[in-house]
Amino acid sequence: MASMASISAARGGTAPSGNQLEAFDYFLVVDFEATCEKDQRIYPQEIIEFPSVLVDGATGRLESAFRRYVRPKHHPVLTQFCRDLTGIRQEDVDGGVDLGDALWLHDAWLKAAMAGTGAGTGAGAKKGGRLAVVTWGDWDCRTMLESECRFKAIAKPPYFDRWINLRVPFEAMLGGRGRTNLQEAVRAAGLEWEGRLHCGLDDARNTARLLVELMRRGAKMEITGSLAPVPLIREKQQQQKPCMSPCVITGSLALPPRIQQQPHASPCSGAETRFCYCGVPSRGGVVAAPGPMQGKCFLGCGNWTPAMGVVCPYFVWGN
Repeated sequence: MASMASISAARGGTAPSGNQLEAFDYFLVVDFEATCEKDQRIYPQEIIEFPSVLVDGATGRLESAFRRYVRPKHHPVLTQFCRDLTGIRQEDVDGGVDLGDALWLHDAWLKAAMAGTGAGTGAGAKKGGRLAVVTWGDWDCRTMLESECRFKAIAKPPYFDRWINLRVPFEAMLGGRGRTNLQEAVRAAGLEWEGRLHCGLDDARNTARLLVELMRRGAKMEITGSLAPVPLIREKQQQQKPCMSPCVITGSLALPPRIQQQPHASPCSGAETRFCYCGVPSRGGVVAAPGPMQGKCFLGCGNWTPAMGVVCPYFVWGN
């Protein structure tokens, strides 16, 4: 991709001011694809394509791209609707990796790209630079990745906990009020759609192109969404017997050691042991183990801290 200055010159415009590009050195554009069925909800829904594109914030160049197909555990056979929609073949996911491994591979790729090893000429100049994840909508980070990592007790890098929903600056500049899809937004910005719609990597690349075009027009990129930790209430912690959640996220770029899902006895079910996930009233979890409660939601009354995990003295089962 050409630099911001060359794009602007080619279109008779001016490059964005330095202040508009200084908030972040890099933009990491992601667009997950997941298991799906027409007019039905698959539960649990799982990521099957993990793509991202690294954009140099100063030049607008797409420095490097990453993609791994992910093997779903709970619905390993893709529906015909899912294959037709995404273009992902059954053999792609059969030969894919687990989500935890995809996160590890992605983190290694990102470090190499930002260090300039095999990423292109621009990224290496700002080793350790400021990074912002970019999505079209909040689904990728707030819903899909967060819920699957909690469901499977997988730790994810903290940079996925804050993101820029590109729909926000797009609507501020060009309108749309939440009804414009990504392909329509790309065209509304005067760009031609490239690749296959609902191919995760093609969607990420087109989102990256839209990001660069909006910055060229002067849009300011700021964090629009985040997953804020729930503050610890120490009185409840002292009064109630805790069970520690395996899903603990560290504050560094490097992923912590892989943590296996552990069972604990639910106070709502007597002595019966289930695989479950600790939660708080606004976030909750689901039961993963086979049995009559598999797939059931629960809400926990506990509290979360990065150091201690989740304290879950009891659960409330839902539908």
